[in-house]
Amino acid sequence: MIVGDRVELNLFTTLKCNLSCTYCTEADGGALGTQGDVTYSVDALKTFINTHAPKKEMVITFYGGEPTLNPTFIEDVIEALPLARFQLQTNGTLMHNVSEEALGKLSNVLISVDGGELATDTYRGDGVYSQVREAVEAMRPYVGGSITARMTWSDSNIVVDDFQELASTFDYIYWQFVQAQGFYSPEQVKQKKAVIEELVNLFFTSDKFFPLIPVMGIVRNKLFPHRAIEAAYGETQCRAATHLLNVIPDGSIYPCPDLTHDRSLLCGDITTNTLGENKMKSTKDMPCHSCEAFSYCRQNCLKNLHVAYTQKNILFRTNITEPICDLVRFLGRAIDKYDVEAWYGRQSPKVKDEILNCPVYEYVEVMP
Repeated sequence: MIVGDRVELNLFTTLKCNLSCTYCTEADGGALGTQGDVTYSVDALKTFINTHAPKKEMVITFYGGEPTLNPTFIEDVIEALPLARFQLQTNGTLMHNVSEEALGKLSNVLISVDGGELATDTYRGDGVYSQVREAVEAMRPYVGGSITARMTWSDSNIVVDDFQELASTFDYIYWQFVQAQGFYSPEQVKQKKAVIEELVNLFFTSDKFFPLIPVMGIVRNKLFPHRAIEAAYGETQCRAATHLLNVIPDGSIYPCPDLTHDRSLLCGDITTNTLGENKMKSTKDMPCHSCEAFSYCRQNCLKNLHVAYTQKNILFRTNITEPICDLVRFLGRAIDKYDVEAWYGRQSPKVKDEILNCPVYEYVEVMP
């Protein structure tokens, strides 16, 4: 399950949530709300780490459900594991639950949005976007690291202005194409491609650095190919194939945060201090190695590939996996229209370091 010297633990503090987002992957799998607070002890977690990941570099992400519904667990884990780095993935509406001390220990806060105010409120509920902006403003003096917009790109009416609005609030923007039916008709894909072209153009022509993690990551991977493979040992950029463990509140462990409802993928348990084989792997049925994007994409989302090709879900493959792969290839081609090496050469040392070493690469999948 753990390849190399790094391990990432996604600790689900609860499977409950205070919002009802329309495309929630936990809800789709039937897991949302099925478990409350964590039932294993922090001592059991430490024993598991000391047994299966001793002396490994560790990133812990507090996940859910909505993780800030269980702030005591967050604070207990931070106190118990002083060598780890910590990230919080949250909808941002309950940040007042998290202490200033805990905020100061976070290397990154990922806040889930769907674009600007209209899109976010449409999919998450009226007033959510304004709550998020207020939360960012309130937490910024205390957060020890970066604050990143984790944007689910679903709505085909998203425009470049949405990304620019997010850039005025957040340190980075990481978008991921929504993994749900009904968002990838030919017209919807066409609209997304038009926005991608505008985003890439702004990235390369703007006087001010535009902190789009997917574009930054592809630029890095194209200019410095070894960076595309070193963190995950040549496997998927999402790292589910190499060293990502997702621990739900009862202590059960799965390779992918979106598939914790699939008992066939169960690979360990905190309460029994066990860790077995990762059953979610790249296979020859997956078409990635012959894809033009493979060198920089590295089979980005193993969940999409697993459901489409291992589980042979034809509707998922044709309506979600294949359109997303098409968009990733289009993004790569849009970047190739620019002289990336010359652009990089013109940048300040600070921007060059952002492209090469942005710490957020270690906390998100990099690719959309």
